Amino acid sequence: MKTLWSSGLVVLAGMVAQPAGVSPQPVPASPAPDCRRDSRLEALRRFFRKCGCPAGTYSRVFLQAADDFALDWRLLPSISYVETTGGKAARSNNLFGWDSGRAHFPSATAGIHAVAYHLAHSLLYKNKNLDKLLATYNRSAAYGRKVKSVMRRIAPSE
Repeated sequence: MKTLWSSGLVVLAGMVAQPAGVSPQPVPASPAPDCRRDSRLEALRRFFRKCGCPAGTYSRVFLQAADDFALDWRLLPSISYVETTGGKAARSNNLFGWDSGRAHFPSATAGIHAVAYHLAHSLLYKNKNLDKLLATYNRSAAYGRKVKSVMRRIAPSE
């Protein structure tokens, strides 16, 4: 009985510490990629710098999250740009307008990894092609076109 009780406290403590509106996700197990020679890093930095976006500070984090969760590396920065102009209008470390802008994250890095996790693993998004994923993220008819346009501005399709 004592073992069950202490296990319950651990689970409860974890639930209390989780940011509002965000379900738990594992911390990526892979080591941070060496982005110093990664051409994607410079493309991302150049895009954010040209647009004057504070999210450029997190270029390495965007790449790591994309690699960890097998997402197109341009997707997360593009959603960030469309939703908050690359962090200019972000509140509560929510670069993505996640949960209609109500989600709060302890840091922008945590927000990037949480959204990446959900796009890769949530039943709402998992196993959907880009068009269907974007239509689920935002039902506006023009939304998918906007995000894909930004993706092409960052780098042409690979």
